Amino acid sequence: MQQTDFLVIGSGIAGLTYALKVAERFPQKKVLVITKGAADETNTKYAQGGIAVVNDLENDSFEKHIDDTLIAGDGLCNEKVVEIVVKEGPERVNDIIEWGARFDKEADGDYKRGREGGHSEFRILHHKDITGWEMERALLDAVNRQKNIEFVKHCFVIDIITQHHLGNLVTKATPDIECFGVYVLNLETNQVEKILSKITLMATGGNGQVYRTTTNPSIATGDGVSMVYRAKGRIENMEFIQFHPTALYEPGVRGQAFLITEAVRGDGGILRNKDGEAFMEKYDERKDLASRDIVARAIDSEMKRTGTEHVWLDCRHFKKESFVEHFPNIYKKCLSIGIDISKQMIPVAPAAHYSCGGIKTDEWGRSSINNLYACGECASTGLHGANRLASNSLLEGLVFAHRCAIDAAEKADQISFQSNIPDWNAAGTSQPQEMILITQSLKELQLVMSDYVGIVRNDIRLQRASRRLDLLWEETEQLYQTSTLSPQLLELRNMITVGYLIVKGASFRKESRGLHFNTDYPGKSELVQNIVL
Repeated sequence: MQQTDFLVIGSGIAGLTYALKVAERFPQKKVLVITKGAADETNTKYAQGGIAVVNDLENDSFEKHIDDTLIAGDGLCNEKVVEIVVKEGPERVNDIIEWGARFDKEADGDYKRGREGGHSEFRILHHKDITGWEMERALLDAVNRQKNIEFVKHCFVIDIITQHHLGNLVTKATPDIECFGVYVLNLETNQVEKILSKITLMATGGNGQVYRTTTNPSIATGDGVSMVYRAKGRIENMEFIQFHPTALYEPGVRGQAFLITEAVRGDGGILRNKDGEAFMEKYDERKDLASRDIVARAIDSEMKRTGTEHVWLDCRHFKKESFVEHFPNIYKKCLSIGIDISKQMIPVAPAAHYSCGGIKTDEWGRSSINNLYACGECASTGLHGANRLASNSLLEGLVFAHRCAIDAAEKADQISFQSNIPDWNAAGTSQPQEMILITQSLKELQLVMSDYVGIVRNDIRLQRASRRLDLLWEETEQLYQTSTLSPQLLELRNMITVGYLIVKGASFRKESRGLHFNTDYPGKSELVQNIVL
């Protein structure tokens, strides 16, 4: 058993920023960061385009950024939270610059600013086409310099410890559910251990692996959302799954797809169908710079209309030197599969990218469970509403990590450790005889979610998905109760839970709004509401 003052689950931009903030505030207290893989294997690392921030008030304004965010969110943003993130954003970006993040600059020393879909101004700071990688690098370097932050790698969190584990009945209606820490599977020893904490931050990232093709790495399995739901915490708006319009299409490739950043279209890239037609003007007056929900549905429509598996992104009119300078990794990747962007168009198709819903929090990142905060993609803060504005996620991670740290700091000395937490009971379990029971169920889950709960949905598809997920859940729970735990089984269990939440939220929403488009309800409802589960 371990004890820590501050426990951080996840090592992306949200988790590391929070860890640094509380560690600097309390140099004598222990901060423990848990990650199930390598420290830098996070969704943050794969963020290409950049971070949206208003730090050029001569040519931009907070009001414009707020309006752009609200328009993209399609009526479901929390306006107070949007204002908080936009206005506190510049100071938080300065924090990570002070920690060592390097954003590209012009010859005169000012920052280069890009523009992406849904943005009315050039406000995207970037580091080439690997902005997330650069920010993750800077944060890890800063964390390694902080003596009271300890990393525990290759450690899988199984469940949040609450009153339920003390033998008390806990339901959604139970007042004052408390988080006392977590049970974890140590992947090096294969033993289940207890980590007790005064305050816990859930920063586990997204859930893109629920779908067959995603821009997310293999670790994005919705663990945090699933754990909080099992602990009877509040989850909201899970039906809003953002599909990035332009993932690189490679025949036969499944799992993580290579992302072609929005910034390519921001710099002038043009989407074309198989006939070479620039089709976006048929769908939105902003053409290729429309918000992601609109562009993804337009591409989906063109693919279905023409019977193709992808469309084309035309960059042949770019100056090759400028493209290589701004997008060196995209250029290199395309060249590796035989595409010279100066001569050939890039085949692209939508892929699951970002979850706008998640663990419901307030404006300080507090979840519905006491002493448990949530931040980053696993959280639903109210910033994104029904659709995320491009490059707002990294900003949200910085701002809410700071706010979580402020609020947690005020409570740190008022909380005591819970002393009578039972050990994990693995009696009656054994090694599963066939891994195919897990791997096949995962394939089935990803097929169901991709075919029935994708960019376009309807009631029949959702009903079919619900029935199939019920069966997968029953089979997996039986396996979970009788088998020795493994990362594969735990991830499958979490992904089935997340799939269920996405389908349930989509079934409850009898309208089309933002990222949720149901052909049985093509219009918007007059009742604007969040779906809380």
